Amino acid sequence: MRTSPTRLSRVLTRTALLVVTATAVAATAACGGTGSGGSGGQTVTVYSADGLDAWYKTQFDKFRAETGIAVDVVAAGSGEVVNRLEKEQSNPQADVVVTLPPFIQKADAAGLLQPLGVDTSAYPATEKDPDGRFVSLAGNYLNFIANNSVDASKLTWDDLLKPEYLGKIQYSTPGQAGDGTAVLILLQQLRGKDGALDYLKRLQVNNVGPSASTGKLQPKVDKGELLIANGDVQMNMESITSKGSEFGIFFPASADGARHTVALPYSMGLAKGAPHAEAAKKLMDYLLSKEVQQTLGPDAFAVSARTDLAAAPAAGSGPTPAALLQGVQVVRPDWTKVLADLNGDVAAYEKAIGG
Repeated sequence: MRTSPTRLSRVLTRTALLVVTATAVAATAACGGTGSGGSGGQTVTVYSADGLDAWYKTQFDKFRAETGIAVDVVAAGSGEVVNRLEKEQSNPQADVVVTLPPFIQKADAAGLLQPLGVDTSAYPATEKDPDGRFVSLAGNYLNFIANNSVDASKLTWDDLLKPEYLGKIQYSTPGQAGDGTAVLILLQQLRGKDGALDYLKRLQVNNVGPSASTGKLQPKVDKGELLIANGDVQMNMESITSKGSEFGIFFPASADGARHTVALPYSMGLAKGAPHAEAAKKLMDYLLSKEVQQTLGPDAFAVSARTDLAAAPAAGSGPTPAALLQGVQVVRPDWTKVLADLNGDVAAYEKAIGG
C-alpha cells in the first residue's frame, strides 16, 4: 500500500489546513538562534491532528528556551495531515507527524515515515510500531458532546435518530477525520459492518453534513448551532476547562445500557525526508520524556503510555480522563486490519449515506 486509494485521496483534498500561528510567531522571532550544538536558528515543522494546541504551545516554548530550536505547527483533521504529506513527497516540508489511527498506519504504509531514531524503551509494545516508525504521544478516546441544554446522561445511540435532533447533529467524516473514522469503527464493533451502515444511513436524516475536522464542531455545539457532535476526550475536556465551552461529554449507550469508546492515541512519527531530522529527533525525545509526559494529564487531559507513569496518581483535583471513562468499555481495534479495510469501508459508507 504505497499509494493512497483514489477515493480516499479525493475526499481528503476537500479540506484546508489550519495554521496554528501561536508557535509560528515564536518561530520567526527565534531565528537569531542561541541554541547549543549548532541547532540554534532551526525551525522544526510539526504536522498534527488538531486538539493539542494549548499543550503544544507551552511545551514548544520551553523546548525553544532550552535548545534554541523553534517549532511551527500546522494542524488539521487527521486524514488531511497525511494527505498533505503525500502531496509534498517530492519536496518534504514536515519534520514530525502527529495523527490518530488509522492514519498514522496509513502514513507508514504509504512510505511517508522513517525510523524514529529516539529511545522508546519506556513505552510498551502495544503503544508503538514494531518497526520503530511511530509511538503513542498522548492517549485519547472517542466521545460525543452535547450542548448544555440537552440532558445527555442517558442518551442512547437510538435517541440520536429522533426527529427532535433534525439538523442539530454533526459528526466528522469517516476517512477524513480520525474521530469520525472512529465513529464508524465503533459502530462496526457494536453492530457489525452492515448494521453500522444501516444506522449511519438513518442518522443521516439528522446529520448536518460532512466535516473534515472534529475540532470545528466544538464551537458549533458551544453556541447551540448544533446540539450533538462527536469529539474526543482530550480535545473536549481541554475546551470545557480552558475556554468554558457550554457542552458536556457523553458516551451513547447501546440497547443493553452498555457504553463504549475507542482508544485513539495521538501517535508521533518522523516524516520521511524531514528537512531538519536531527532537530526533530531532539523535539521527539523531549516530548517523550517522563518530565513532559507527566504534564499530559493536568495540562492536556490526555494519558501517557509510559510504563513508569502508568500508576502515577492524577495531578490536581479537577476532572481527569480516567474519571470520565469509569464504567465505559474501551475498544482497541486492530488498526492494521482497519487500514486494510478502510478504502472499502469508506466507499460503502459514502454509498450508504448517498455521498
